Amino acid sequence: MAKVEIYTKFLCGYCARAKNLLASKGVDFEEFDITMDRDKRDEMLNRSNGGRTVPQIFIDGHHVGGSDELAALEAADRLDAMLAA
Repeated sequence: MAKVEIYTKFLCGYCARAKNLLASKGVDFEEFDITMDRDKRDEMLNRSNGGRTVPQIFIDGHHVGGSDELAALEAADRLDAMLAA
């Protein structure tokens, strides 16, 4: 199974939506809450080429984007293949 990382903030509805989609697929993911962690926030900005919104999602180091992009991958039947890698 692919390594999934997700940068989130406290009380973020889009973050919850993305995490719920991943959980519904039985995917284990590593979550980084950037609410009070400036170092992780800076790391997220660097890895996502300046993406400031949350969530920012990475699958096997590949930047997927946010919740909408994750949902679009699912709708296009491309998410399972990425997660299986």
